[in-house]
This record gives sequence, C-alpha cells and structure tokens, in this order.
Amino acid sequence: MAAITSAVIAIAGVVLGWIAIEIACKPCLEKGREAIDRSLNPDYDPDDDNDNNVRAPLNPYPDLESKADNDTSPSTSIKAV
Repeated sequence: MAAITSAVIAIAGVVLGWIAIEIACKPCLEKGREAIDRSLNPDYDPDDDNDNNVRAPLNPYPDLESKADNDTSPSTSIKAV
C-alpha cells in the first residue's frame, strides 16, 4: 500500500510541476506553439505575412544614426591648428 501511495504522490507532483511551468511560461510557449503550427501547415506562405517588422534588423545604437547626420557634434567641429 505504501508503494501505491508513493506512486500517486509522485504522479501528482509531476502533474503540478507541469501545470506550474505551463502557467509561468505561457507567453513563450504560446509563441513557440504558433511557430510550430505555422511551420507544419502546408498552406502557410511566409511571403503572405503582413507583419514585416518582426524580422527587421534591430539598431542597438539609434543615437549614432542621428549623430552621423548632424554635423554639429564636438568631434567634427574641432579643427587642428
């Protein structure tokens, strides 16, 4: 009888752990499952996506781009004598 009780407690622990992980990681798991569903769908065409910003390269230094266009930065205004 002790073996059955231990098995039931172990199974309950695994189930509760699984539920906790599903709840904690829900947004990440949903995105992953959607990606898997899209990749397994034979009718899916990536060229038909309207959301083109998802794969756009990120600019980690947006200020450098604006400084390159601006000629009043201290490094360009200093002249050697």
